[in-house]
Order: sequence, then C-alpha cells, then structure tokens
Amino acid sequence: MLIQDKQQRNWKPIIKQFEAVVGKNGVVQRREELITYECDGLTSYRQRPAVVVLPRTTEQVAEVVKICDRNSIPFIARGAGTGLSGGALAVENCVLIVTSLMRQILNVDLDNQRVVVQPGVINNWVTQAVSGAGFYYAPDPSSQIICSIGGNVAENSGGVHCLKYGVTTNHVLGLKLVLPDGSIVDVGGQIPEMPGYDLTGIFVGSEGTLGIATEITLRILKSAESICVLLADFTNIEAAGASVSDIISAGIIPGGMEIMDNLSINAVEDVACTNCYPRDAVAILLVEIDGLAVEVAANKQRIAEICKNNGARNITIASDPEQRLKLWKGRKAAFAAAGHVSPDYYVQDGVIPRTQLPYVLGEIEALSQKYGYRIANVFHAGDGNLHPLILYDNSIPGALEEVEEVGGEILKLCVRVGGSISGEHGIGADKKCYMPDMFTDVDLETMQLVRQAYNPKGLANPGKIFPTPRTCGEAAKAMSDAKKFEEVSRF
Repeated sequence: MLIQDKQQRNWKPIIKQFEAVVGKNGVVQRREELITYECDGLTSYRQRPAVVVLPRTTEQVAEVVKICDRNSIPFIARGAGTGLSGGALAVENCVLIVTSLMRQILNVDLDNQRVVVQPGVINNWVTQAVSGAGFYYAPDPSSQIICSIGGNVAENSGGVHCLKYGVTTNHVLGLKLVLPDGSIVDVGGQIPEMPGYDLTGIFVGSEGTLGIATEITLRILKSAESICVLLADFTNIEAAGASVSDIISAGIIPGGMEIMDNLSINAVEDVACTNCYPRDAVAILLVEIDGLAVEVAANKQRIAEICKNNGARNITIASDPEQRLKLWKGRKAAFAAAGHVSPDYYVQDGVIPRTQLPYVLGEIEALSQKYGYRIANVFHAGDGNLHPLILYDNSIPGALEEVEEVGGEILKLCVRVGGSISGEHGIGADKKCYMPDMFTDVDLETMQLVRQAYNPKGLANPGKIFPTPRTCGEAAKAMSDAKKFEEVSRF
C-alpha cells in the first residue's frame, strides 16, 4: 500500500533526509503547525499531511521527490492554497511539497515578450514586474493578488479576461518539471511553436498528478492603447444574458464579460462599498473592451445600444483607470463577500454554451427552491463559465451533504446542455465522482494511460481527478471523519 498508518512508518530518518536537503527551517512536522496545510480554498475537505517540505530551488524539489520515491511516500504539490476543488488536499501519511518560497522572477525578456518565474510567484506580481514597460500578464483569476503561478498552471486557471485572451495554457510557453521519480526535464521552450508532442499542454491542468513545475516561461502582452469598462443594470437576468449573446453576434469580442445577480450585487456592496452597483438591479453586466482607441470608441457605443435594446435601465462607462478598477472591484470581491452573508458557501465551476444561459439559470433557481438554499450567481458570461455559490450553515447537521448534492445537480445540468464540469477550478477531490457523467470509460482509461506513463507508482497527488469506488459526498464524509479524529486526539 502507498498510504500507511502514520504510526507504522518511522518518519525520523526520512525527516532527517528532508532536512539535509532544505534545512531544518524548511521542514514542518509539529502537529499544530500542520493545521495550516490541512485544506485549500475548499475548506469542507480537510486532511493533515504527515510532513510539509518547503524547497527553494528545482534541485531541492527533485531531491525531496527522490526521497519520496525511494520510500514509496505519496506527495502533493501545493502553492498558495487558494484552489477551490481540493486539488492540493493532503492524503493520509503524505508529504506536502509547498512551493511558496520559490518566488523569484528569474528572467524578464521584454523584446521577446516572455517572463520566466518560479511557481511561488504571485499572479499579480508578473504584471507588476512588466507594467512599467507597457506589458501585462493576461490570465487574472479573482484571487490574483494571492494565488501563485504554479497553482494556476496546475489548475489551468482563467479569470475575467479569458473570453478574449484564453486561460493559463494559452500563455505558458515552457516548463521545467520535476517528474514523480525526481528526474528534471524541460518541455516546451522559448517560442510558441515547438515540434513534437505538446507536453506543455498535457502538463498544464494536470493538477499535480504528472509532476511539479519549478520554472515557468510565460507569455506577456503589450498593454492596449485604450480600455473601457461598461456596467449595465437590468430588471431581469435573461436580458443580461441576451445582451451577452447579442454583443458576440455583433462581432465584438470584449476582453471580459461578467454577470452578477441581485444576491451577489448586495453582498459585494455590503463589503466592498463600491457604490457602483445598483442594489435594486436583478442583474448587472460588466463588459470590458480594449484595443485601438478608435476601435474602443466605436464598440462602446454599439455595446451600449445593444444593452439598451435588451432593456438595460442605466449604463455607466468608465475609461479612467481608477474608475475601471472601481467597477471591477465588486466582481473581484464576490467570493469573499459571500462569506459575509452566510456562515459557509459551496462554490461550483460549471461551463455551459452561452445560448443555454437563460434555461440553466432558471434550473438553478428551481434547485434553490427545491432544496431551500440561496444560490448567488457570478459568472464569466462570455465563455459560459458559471460560479454558483450555494449558501449554507455547516453547523447544521446534514447541510453539507445537501449542498454537495445541489452542486452535483448543477454540474450534471451543465453536462446535459453540452457544457463541462469545470472551467478553471479543476477537478481535484471535489468533482472526480462526476467525471463519468462527462467522459466514457474509454475516455477515462486513455487519460489514465498518460498519468501512468508519468506517474507509474501513483505517488504524485493520488486520489485526484479520477473517480474512485467512493461515491459523491466525499467532502461531507471527510469533514465527519476529521471531526471524529479531533475528538479522539483530545484524549
């Protein structure tokens, strides 16, 4: 067995080997200190690792992985811990390899529009490093001020601008990887078009099951000549959805398009206090356009007309950088704001065709009524990436099981209308039981062939992505088991 009971393994000599690689300060083993690492952003899953190791270089990561390989110890890579699918969740008796100290920007090449970073570099730091020269890094998850590039690569993260500029995989040129046996390889390169298999593409989004990225070559973009943000408010959410379709049909591809419903609007106004979002609106639509000044000037008028034709009450237009940021502030704070209106929330990450938006939103509302839980809807409307936040109180027995069931119904609904169970949060431990709803057995077996080729011993992030004999509702069971463990540990 890969995973043994902690008492059955003699950790002292193994910890000494880790300390020889990263130093004593680079190893966390005290039980109370390990609490920090028992979950990621999906806090309903909790499992404390046996040991945490904090390397600073590729060579240190490789040596740590070799120790795990020799001793058949499962290991999980973890960045900033902001993931929302349990992708960095520890398993019993594992080593957590945390890359948060690997935060150097190794090279900035403005002439060729690329930057090389370590995985612990925070997403927003990349743009900060090059903005003075008129460049930026396009993928911008809502957690971009705290999430790290390594985690973005693992989950293939997106953000509000993925409609026009794509997700992380569209901006990764090359990777230095430590494979599960500790060997170091380079995939991709310094240019977008490389011959041979697209190993970079295979790795991005693999959620740590194929190895650990220790250096990442990113593509940066030249800042647009002109940027404008429009905020339109509506008396029904279907009209906001129709505006999205009409804008795309008009041949306009905005940098981003976001919809928020009334529950989300009031939550962010309570917390972020932007005074930009009308509290009585049923929905708001945020549209950002960028490009040449003449192009932006023409398109903002066309977008305003489209929104008004679909019943928009008011339209706010902001071109000043400070005002643009103010309009986006609420959207970026939406997840955090939900925590102020409910003790707990469970967020999902499904994708649907834009044309199915009115139908799916109606079905989500029906699920809300059926189960009796409020659902706040925030989504990347342009590419159909939904983020329904199911509000609940985890102190109520059985509540977590019910909201997991609601979340599962939403994901199955997305698949039924031709969508996906994840747009940017990944599968992790949370959604693996829904993979058969989207893929056939042959599909899943083919994916496993890739995993086994890279990770034949199954040591790298076991128990993630692919379904196991356990059923859905694993978070609730894990939470229950964790509580029992805590009670036993007190004596």
